[in-house]
Amino acid sequence: MRDLGAGFGYLLKGQRWVARHGRSYGFGLLPGLITLVLYAAALTALALWGADAVGWATPFADGWPSPWLGLFRGFLTAVLFALGLLLAVVTFTAVTLLIGQPFYDSLSEQVDRDVSPDGTAPGSGLPLWRELWISARDSLRVLVRAALWAVLLFALGFLPFVGQTVVPVIGFFVTGFFLTEELAAVALQRRDVELRARLRLLRSRKALVWGFGTPLGLAFLVPFVAVFLMPGAVAGATLLARDLLGEETEPNGSTDDTDTDTGDDGDGAPADGRPAPAHGHTTGTPDSGPAPGARSHPRP
Repeated sequence: MRDLGAGFGYLLKGQRWVARHGRSYGFGLLPGLITLVLYAAALTALALWGADAVGWATPFADGWPSPWLGLFRGFLTAVLFALGLLLAVVTFTAVTLLIGQPFYDSLSEQVDRDVSPDGTAPGSGLPLWRELWISARDSLRVLVRAALWAVLLFALGFLPFVGQTVVPVIGFFVTGFFLTEELAAVALQRRDVELRARLRLLRSRKALVWGFGTPLGLAFLVPFVAVFLMPGAVAGATLLARDLLGEETEPNGSTDDTDTDTGDDGDGAPADGRPAPAHGHTTGTPDSGPAPGARSHPRP
């Protein structure tokens, strides 16, 4: 239960961070808006021509008497649209992150510098094309896993009572897990943590992951909400990744409630050039160790 609350806390802290860094938030909205337009077009096409696709795929039912033909194909059309909506929710984050890789990587680095005691942000040192390739490859592998879960849960949905009560709840937790993986991958990929290692790391703190991703997945079901929450979700996932790796974090950085907008440039230093006040720090999970192969770049 403690980790559930901590995960939800990181989600809120991420939203507060982008609220205090308006320029980063504005740039972070662009990839989500582009993805929203693409998905809206795809779902609209599915709603308009889904019935025709079902009719083409079920020629064996052409001779069925009324009302069975209409009920059968109407049910399949509704199922097709529901499955498309589920896949849209699961894949929205991956596609948005792929489109906005440079935006979100920069945002995540700013968060790392802001909350790091020494003002540094780990970096992979890879060229942009290489990072895009790794992100696309890993997103596809995660999408395959999510699709397998979607098919399994869809099949279990036909079970009496269980399919209408337990299965939807499991589905939201599964969605939350994969959402968190995709968002935390922005920070973890910069630390050279590969996909399998990321999955093991997330499974080691499932309650923390669910506390972050499950409410976010529920919020993403509301139209347009995902676009506005994405920048803050990336910021919060960066904080969550630091916790998973046991990295030291300034408790009084820009994610704290007592902070005010001082016109800083995102690295914690006031705009008038005076040195930032020193703060204490806390540590995350002490036994999780540093990220494999992580490298730090000094604050510019």
